[in-house]
Amino acid sequence: MKEKTTHHLKEFMMTLLATTFSIVLTFGTSAIIERYQNTKAQKEMVMMIIYDFDKTLAQMQYADSILQKASEAEKELALHPEYYDSLRPIFMSVVGITMTEFLETTENIFSTNIETFNTLGNVNFVHEVSSFYNKRKFYKQTVYEDLLKEIQGSQLMVSVEGLLSISFPLYGLYNGQGLVTMRNIRNHCVQMMNVSEKELKEFSQQRTVTEGISKEDSIMLEQRVQDMLELSRMN
Repeated sequence: MKEKTTHHLKEFMMTLLATTFSIVLTFGTSAIIERYQNTKAQKEMVMMIIYDFDKTLAQMQYADSILQKASEAEKELALHPEYYDSLRPIFMSVVGITMTEFLETTENIFSTNIETFNTLGNVNFVHEVSSFYNKRKFYKQTVYEDLLKEIQGSQLMVSVEGLLSISFPLYGLYNGQGLVTMRNIRNHCVQMMNVSEKELKEFSQQRTVTEGISKEDSIMLEQRVQDMLELSRMN
């Protein structure tokens, strides 16, 4: 009787241990998988945000080069008004950058989806990202929009006087200051979230394959520039 009881007890203990191990293994595996998925989702979101930063900074860098050329051309034109026709294409490029639009898809996802904040899981990073997008709005207003208003109110493409009435060096200064500030935020975010430049480059290459300006977008932008020039001539 005693041996039978001992045998049943051993069977019970073995079954209990097997069940316990199975539960631990199941929940432990689930926890590992969930943690991996959360980490992967966080990394992808961070990469997407930094990629968006880099696109913005590339546009600002291009604008910086155009505004620097316009500033030099404006100085040259003030000394030599007879160079007006040869220098005018440079200022046409300035008209083009005022038409620049920042794609706000990533910003909207970041700003409106509470799950994004939960996924990122880093309050300081969230604060820095918000700061970047706020500064981008301010930059767009003080450089692109204000410059566009000045162009619309001048005879930029009609007379030397109209062209010289716009302070291109001032807008170049604003652009340069914004570029430095926002690049610093970007670099801080990269360090904070432990993302390598190699990873960002690979992610950017993957995204570039599915993105880019379509032919229709290019035609539309060119038409907007032409309309802007026509409006400038009429003022």
